[in-house]
Amino acid sequence: RAAGSGRWLPWLGLALLPLAVSPAAAPGGCPSACYCVATPELVQCRYERLEEPPRELPATVHNLSIAGSNLSVLHRAAFAARPLPDLRLLRLRHDNIQIIEDMALQGLPALRTLDLSHNPLLSVAAGAFAGVPLLRTLQLNQALLAAPLEEQLALALRNLSLRRLELAGNALRALPAALLPAGLEELDLRNNSLQRLTAAELRSLEAPGLRGLRLTLGANPLSCDCALRPFLAWLRVTAARLPDARSLHCAGPPPLRGATLLHLRPEGLACAATEGGEPGQLETASYVFFGIVLALIGIVFLMVLYLNRRGIKRWLHNLREACRDQMEGYHYRYEQDADPRRASAIGTP
Repeated sequence: RAAGSGRWLPWLGLALLPLAVSPAAAPGGCPSACYCVATPELVQCRYERLEEPPRELPATVHNLSIAGSNLSVLHRAAFAARPLPDLRLLRLRHDNIQIIEDMALQGLPALRTLDLSHNPLLSVAAGAFAGVPLLRTLQLNQALLAAPLEEQLALALRNLSLRRLELAGNALRALPAALLPAGLEELDLRNNSLQRLTAAELRSLEAPGLRGLRLTLGANPLSCDCALRPFLAWLRVTAARLPDARSLHCAGPPPLRGATLLHLRPEGLACAATEGGEPGQLETASYVFFGIVLALIGIVFLMVLYLNRRGIKRWLHNLREACRDQMEGYHYRYEQDADPRRASAIGTP
């Protein structure tokens, strides 16, 4: 037991390090609301309810993390109060960021990784990421839930050379093809609402600039019906492009719930009239079958009429004669009743 406790002591020391190094003690100066962990090259500002980025950051900072604040709006040149030429990683998680204005990251020429996860983004300007030409990784996990931003982000990302894009936990129902710049190497779509990738979406992944793209699709409610056949066939050929392919499981229909996707055959996926199945396919098949049955019944009826045409003609002739006899009887009785001589003879005692 004593040996086991000893193994945890170094990790405990690392966890307490931000508390042990006070802001004033950090060499090179450190913002009053932040901690410089070990050196000013790593600055963490956590849950200090900042309303704007700190202005007294060390010029040599490489990694900056601001979490739990209330930045709300990233204004133009939000980090340019003091140039940060060496900043490579910027994490702005849980900061209630809603609006990113044009040139918000101006003054961060070396930035390579930007994390905006867990922010309720409402508006992203077309030039929001201008001024960071070296940006290669953009993390937007659980950041697109407050508003549909695909068109705005497509404009904002058009001049970037991203290599990794993270969009996990955004309740996406379709592949965001507009957000996939040529040259993208990794796309994280875990924990969304994807039920399948359609044939059109799969074709977009075969575009010249995306043939090397690797996807992660874990924790999506995949519907294993006939609409999944194109994706399953594509997956069997390009499984190397999905690092988590072996962990993909069916969320429905009930008979296949929990089944491993790679263990299924495309021809074994049946169509079902459930939400998320191929829209209207079963209903269309039912209507077609019903129409065929009605057509067969009509053909049989016409054939019966044709084969019995003489008997039908004779029956119609007899029916016409019977109706004529009946009408003549009615006419005769009418004339008898209307004869005045018959009426006076009945009235004479």
